This record gives sequence, structure tokens and C-alpha cells, in this order.
Amino acid sequence: MPMTDFTIVRRSLNARLFSTVTTALTVGVAVALLFVLLTLRDSAKSAFSRGSGNMHLLVSAEASELESVLHSVFYTGAPQAFFPYRFVDELDEILGEADAPAQFIIPTQVGDSFRGMPVVATTEDFFTEFQPFEGQPWVAASGRWFEKPFEVVLGAEVARTSGLRVGQMIYLTHGMSRRAGAGNDIATDDDHHHDHDHDHDHDDAHIHREYRFEIVGILAATGTSHDRALFTHLIGSWIMHAHDRRLAELGHGIELTTEADLTEADRIITAAMVRIAGRAGRATAVNVPAAAVTIRRSGLGLRVAAPGDEVRKLFRIVSNLDQIFIALAGAILISSGIGILLALYNSMEQRRRQIAVLRVLGSSRSRIFGLIMTESAVIGMLGAAAGLAIGLVGSQLATGILRDRLGLDIRPEISPEWLLVLAAATTLLATLAGLIPAIMAYRTSVARNLRPIA
Repeated sequence: MPMTDFTIVRRSLNARLFSTVTTALTVGVAVALLFVLLTLRDSAKSAFSRGSGNMHLLVSAEASELESVLHSVFYTGAPQAFFPYRFVDELDEILGEADAPAQFIIPTQVGDSFRGMPVVATTEDFFTEFQPFEGQPWVAASGRWFEKPFEVVLGAEVARTSGLRVGQMIYLTHGMSRRAGAGNDIATDDDHHHDHDHDHDHDDAHIHREYRFEIVGILAATGTSHDRALFTHLIGSWIMHAHDRRLAELGHGIELTTEADLTEADRIITAAMVRIAGRAGRATAVNVPAAAVTIRRSGLGLRVAAPGDEVRKLFRIVSNLDQIFIALAGAILISSGIGILLALYNSMEQRRRQIAVLRVLGSSRSRIFGLIMTESAVIGMLGAAAGLAIGLVGSQLATGILRDRLGLDIRPEISPEWLLVLAAATTLLATLAGLIPAIMAYRTSVARNLRPIA
């Protein structure tokens, strides 16, 4: 049976199995790092570009514009400041007087959660006016929007991970706590939810057990941060927190708080989504900067952010680190190429006699050269395959960590073209690394290396 070039290469790699595996894994680590970085970078840009939807401005009382966008649009944490709800009407009036009328101003309050997933208290306009991605309105996968306090609508990811359905009752948790265990936040008919003397101090997290929220709808997936949020009526959230205030002031035994018990101080929000209406003969984009300046000069002490601008600022900051990591991955990839070169170079001394035998058996210099180059390319292909496999697992782990630690919902995605380019570049680099050992094999002297060993 004739021995093919593939058989020769395979046996050569098997003879140096440990060296082959370690060299391929070194290549794989570099490929995996590049894969994860490219995947997360592109996916993060895509995710952040979608979440702000059709709003032009985000108004808040936060310390910085970037914080307000991260907290109130992408739900990476709880906002640290709030402002009175009456400011919404004042903003509408101020913008109208400045000849930059608002198409909508939608108040939101972020701060509570359900199993670590954010709860957004807002109004019905959130579903009828705001679009999670411009040109794509909300779609209910089942049920309807909320219409009154203590009704809640689930984002697609919330419904998927929790298994909750329309008609079930849940309790919400104070703050963005992840300590509320699954099960003790699901309301049942046996719950004494009217027990006003309930003590929260023994709970792992402060669960608002006085008020049960009915799931009335589940949203279709949007591919944005809103998929992992729950949405409820602003008045219900005010009542729930006002009850905590009244418990602290009046002690246990008080009646359940109602809308009639709300004070001006209870009616607070953490942000307002603003879209400026267009005017005849003038582009909407021209009105937005003027509207932002008007709000800043209003004397209300509010901060105004353009979500798109803040996302671009964020990626300018991140891109510096991004370039460092990509350069590091490139350096590892080059060093792994050098490792292939050294592994093949060091093996040449032991393989000169083998090469000489192949020459005697009829193999040409060019065939010997091609065998070494092929061997190097195979190591590169093995490393690329291992790297892509490790990268797929690593990107899933990285997105899970980002979701759990920072609340960022990033879905790994990379185009097949990029995968092909990465694999081809790795194989090419490995092939080039085998060039010097291949030249050495090409120049191997048959007579000198077939002399009897003394």
C-alpha cells in the first residue's frame, strides 16, 4: 500500500504528539481570545445601538449623562437620584415655549427588581409611543399592556428564564437584589398578602409582600435590554414605596396604602424619555440640541443625555482597552507561530535521516519542502479549530458574567466571513512559521545523513 503525503504528515505529528498538542493549544488560546474580543465588541455595539429606541433625549437627576443612560435605558444598575413627577409637565411647557415641542415625554422609575431583573415603572405611553428600536413598535406575544396599578408586563427574556405565564401573580423586590430566591416571590391564593404586620427584616431581600402584581402580558423579543425587564404602572410603584414610608413613620398595623395616601414627595421618577416633534420646514435633528439646551437652562437641575452620543462616548473609552487586548491576542498568536517554528526546527535534527531516506525512496526536494509546510499548516488548522471551539464557550461565559455582574444583555454574534478570515489568517501564519524548517529539510544532504551511525 503506497504511503501518501497525508499519512507521512499524520505519523510525523503523532510521533511528536505532546509537542503537537501543546503548540496547537497555544495557537488555540490566541484564536479564542481574538474570537471573544471580536464577538463581544460587535455584539455590544449592536445591543447598545438598539436599546435607546426612538427617544431623542433622556432627562434625569443622575451625576453624569452616561450613568443615566446605562441605568435607565440598559438597566446596568439602580439610578442614584430622582426628581418630582411634576417636572414632566413643566418640561412639556418649557419645551413648547422654546419652540421645540415634545412629541412625547415618558416618565420611568427604575429601582425594584424580580430575581435580579429590573422592574420599570412607567405609563401606558411607554408601549404606545416609545419604540425599543426605531420603526419597530412593541408587540405583545401574549396578553396585553398594563392598564391599572399592580399589573405587570414581562419582557421576553424574563418570561423565558422564569417560566411565568399570563395570569400568575408575583411579588417585586426592593432594589436590584439578586438574593430573592426563586419561589418565594411567586404569589399564591394561600399567601396572606394583606398581613400588614409582615416583618421584612428576616427576608434575604426586601420583598414587597403587601402588594401582588398580576402578569397581564408578555412582550415579543426585541433584541434589546428591555427583553430582560418587567414593566408596571407608575402609580402602583408609588403606592408600594409609599407604604414602606408609612410603615417607617407610623409603625406596623396600618391599613394598606392607596393612591389617596400619596404625597407629592411620593410621586417621583428616575428619568424621562423625550422625543422632540418635527416642525414644518425644519428637520427634527435641528430641534434636539436646542431642546437639550433649553432643559439644561430651565433651572430644574436636571441632566440631559442624548443616548446615541453617550453610547458612542462609551465605545470611544472602551476602544482603547479593546485595541490593547486585540494587540495582546495578536502578540500571543505571533508567539504561537514562533512556537511552531521552534518545534519544527528542533525536530529537524532528529528527522534529517528520515528525510534522507524519503529522498532515496524517490521523494523530490520540493515534495519534502511541501510535507514540512503541510505539517505546519495542519498544526495551525488544529489550533484554529480548537480556538474557535474555546471561543464559543468563552463568549457564552463572558456574556453570562456581563449579564449577572453588570446587567448587560449582550448576545454573541460574529459573521461567518470573520470566522473564515480568522481561521485562514491563523493557518497562513502557521504555514509561514514552517518556512524555515521546510527550507532546512529542502537542503538536507542525502549522503551525509545516510552514513552509518558510529
